[in-house]
Amino acid sequence: MDNKNGLTITIVFKAESLNYGEGIGNISELKKLSRGNGKVYTFASRQAIRYDIARLGNKMFNWNLETVDKLQGTIQFKEGLTIEDSEEMDLFGYMKTSKKKDDKDGGSTTRSAAVRLSNAISLEDYKSDMDFLNNKGLADRINEFPNLANIEQHLSYYTYTVTIDLSRIGKDQNVELSNTEKQKRVVELLEIIKVLNRDIRGRQENLSPLFIIGGIYNLNTPYFLGRIKLENKDDGFSINTNVLKDTMKLKIGENIIENDTRIGIVKDIFKNEQELESIFPEKIYDVQTFFEKLEEEVKEYYK
Repeated sequence: MDNKNGLTITIVFKAESLNYGEGIGNISELKKLSRGNGKVYTFASRQAIRYDIARLGNKMFNWNLETVDKLQGTIQFKEGLTIEDSEEMDLFGYMKTSKKKDDKDGGSTTRSAAVRLSNAISLEDYKSDMDFLNNKGLADRINEFPNLANIEQHLSYYTYTVTIDLSRIGKDQNVELSNTEKQKRVVELLEIIKVLNRDIRGRQENLSPLFIIGGIYNLNTPYFLGRIKLENKDDGFSINTNVLKDTMKLKIGENIIENDTRIGIVKDIFKNEQELESIFPEKIYDVQTFFEKLEEEVKEYYK
């Protein structure tokens, strides 16, 4: 096998109002982060992204989601299941607790995630947009006053990063899956990410990449996490290329990051598309080709 086992991809997509928190009264609040410069950014949590990956995994590839119970007092993966039974446990890890019984002590068993997700954080700051809602259509049917609500709204580009330790897929304690099954699970995950979507409040938001950068490297680390910046340009948005160029200069030993990096982009979205193509002429592909080449590398790793 190739010694390159760290797959990382950083994705940019465009969506609206992805993840809500507790709320106050009749106001539904988006999950937000505040920065020291006073700007506020919305985000979709990594747990929300994982949920939608598992949902689509079941829908597209029949991933087993009948894996949870509450027999130990907490909602968790079933005690007798292994990663052989659950793609989700294999990719995203687990913690199982067990109660103390007469013949054995209680405790917990854990497996750290082989696939790490970051939060999807907006690249445009939140401007306090609100949507006023009511159920007048229903209320009018019975001559009642409608119920009122306010909901925060934010349309933005978002970015998140996926990092996969290929050497840990399909291995857990005394269980090891075949290379064919390991490859299958990683390729399925990439196929899901390529068409990822989110069902929320009667909408379906498209989380599939408009821009994607990454590859498979000698070190398992999210190189491009926090390295995506948007700039306003010609009544549109551009990807900051200076940050990308500087990141690609990083070296692991004698191997420069740029050698193993590709970029996928959807045409006519970002204003500096031609600049990106001129700076990285041999590395720019459409998004479908980006995933095809990445999947070929995954198959080669497990060959």
